[in-house]
Amino acid sequence: NNSSQLSSLPLHILLYVNGIYYIFYFLVTLAMIIYKSQVFSYPDDFLAPDLAVLFLMAILEVPRLYLGFKGNLTEAEAPLGLSLGLTVGSVVLCVYLLLWQTYVLWADVLLNAVLLSAYGLESGFKVTAIAAFIS
Repeated sequence: NNSSQLSSLPLHILLYVNGIYYIFYFLVTLAMIIYKSQVFSYPDDFLAPDLAVLFLMAILEVPRLYLGFKGNLTEAEAPLGLSLGLTVGSVVLCVYLLLWQTYVLWADVLLNAVLLSAYGLESGFKVTAIAAFIS
């Protein structure tokens, strides 16, 4: 009877913390985009893409976290692999908000650096968990 548990507690904790942090990240980034649109001369055709990236990222975050939790708890590599793929998409959108949005404030740099670090750490745990599930 092989009843060894392969699911990763550090990954589970990190997914949970990332879920909480992302809510904070989304609300603060949204508030900053609104602030920047009021304080700076924000070209109208640049406001929409910045908002679209933020909302697309939020839409990606839900299945990304869900599949991460599900894959980890059920010790299934497929949902965890899909979550990892969605993380790559989230990283690209995060890099956009870090480097290419219309105005980048120091707070944007800080928020995105923390999020990118969390994505990196989480991805490492996902790859490790997938390797454990396959072996």
